[in-house]
Amino acid sequence: MADVAAQAGAAPAPGTGDRRGLPAAAWVVPPALVVAALFAYPLALIIQQAFTDADGLASAAPILDVLASHAFLGALFNTLEIALASTLGCLLLGSVLSVIFSFVPFPGVAFAARLIDTYIALPTFLVTLAFTFLYGSAGLLNAGLMQAMHLDLPPIHFLYSAWGVILAETTVYTPFVMRPLMAAFSLLDRSQVEVASSLGARPSYVLRRVIIPAALPALLAGGSLCLLLTVNEFGIVLFIGAKGVITLPLLIYDKAIQESDYSAACGIAMINIALSLALFALYRLVVARIGNTHAAVV
Repeated sequence: MADVAAQAGAAPAPGTGDRRGLPAAAWVVPPALVVAALFAYPLALIIQQAFTDADGLASAAPILDVLASHAFLGALFNTLEIALASTLGCLLLGSVLSVIFSFVPFPGVAFAARLIDTYIALPTFLVTLAFTFLYGSAGLLNAGLMQAMHLDLPPIHFLYSAWGVILAETTVYTPFVMRPLMAAFSLLDRSQVEVASSLGARPSYVLRRVIIPAALPALLAGGSLCLLLTVNEFGIVLFIGAKGVITLPLLIYDKAIQESDYSAACGIAMINIALSLALFALYRLVVARIGNTHAAVV
């Protein structure tokens, strides 16, 4: 009886299916169909449209024309410039705030840390809307300066330039650097910091030799994620409306919606997708290098 019960309760061998006779491979079909319908099929349509000319014939001429156009080259340069500058700003600001939150005790530090986690969930347009109220042509800063200095025109215009986009993206994506950094700092052996301080090491030396090396993998992971997000940012650039600042996502929108040039839009979208996948592969590579312990916090 014991042998019969053991055989009855034994799990089916891998690849043989369950009690209802379904093979194990059958459970892969539903998610595969969902992925094919929601991702593979639209991607195939984009690729097909990118290589279709005005006569409906398959041709590489449309995407080659896109690659050689000044609009695309300018948008690519703006995208990379803004993304790199915003990522650098996120790394600098996020590192400073993370060190303060983790090693400088002050009242409300726990609430501030929780606020950072909540801030990640907010939509990006809220930050740009707040910046418009603060630094826009009719914002509080310009209104105050015009009244104080008796000016007829607003003196501050940086919001409607690439600097405004960089500032907004830095503000939005800094928490994506702070979160893994603060998690890495929480795993740091505080005795190392105490020993270095007791031996007379200056705070700058402790930060440079003890704290930053321990958190470097998390810093790289957060920076890679910020770079990926800023390259694909659309809402901030569109909402601010910076004059002459056209990025790849905004160029895709202009080509598809404003000009109805779907072949050019799909060609640019293919390049944007390839760039995003390359950055995502970089992010995963950095996370894999961190190891199992640190990968859990990013």
